Amino acid sequence: MKKILFVIVFVFSIVSLWNCEKDDICEEGTPTTPQLVIEFYDNNNPTALKSVSNLKVIADGEPNGIVFDASATDNTKYHFNGSKLKIPLKTIQDFTNYSFTLNDGNAITSLINEDKIAINYTRNDIYISRACGFKTVFTLNDSNGVVLNADANNWIKEIAVQTNAITTENEVHVKIFF
Repeated sequence: MKKILFVIVFVFSIVSLWNCEKDDICEEGTPTTPQLVIEFYDNNNPTALKSVSNLKVIADGEPNGIVFDASATDNTKYHFNGSKLKIPLKTIQDFTNYSFTLNDGNAITSLINEDKIAINYTRNDIYISRACGFKTVFTLNDSNGVVLNADANNWIKEIAVQTNAITTENEVHVKIFF
């Protein structure tokens, strides 16, 4: 009788351990919701990358810009300098509007120039795991995926969508010429 009871407890213990799942920890490097990747190019030489200076990017309805330098303690934390930029898209609606202010904070106010861009897309939530939850991928609309709001003094001259599918951050989605 003791042997049978021992075997039953042993089998029950093995089955219990067999059904355990790994820890509910989202591993580092797990793909998450991708950001929109933008590269800036010289409008006079369309194959040459061109860096922007003190670009401040603010989403409509947000009080502050996107933080590009978390170590800065003043307004410069909102300034992007370079030729390749990543910005988030809203996961709760099918559009995101941004203002792109070139030369933000410049003492010569005539050099500061703000352009507004509307980004229109569809969203698809994809289940990753119990620990990581969902990620959202985006598809830019064919006819109006990225639209520049024209004004009398646009610093952005042209916008070219490279790919409508925003599933990773490994490729450039949009090129901006200025």
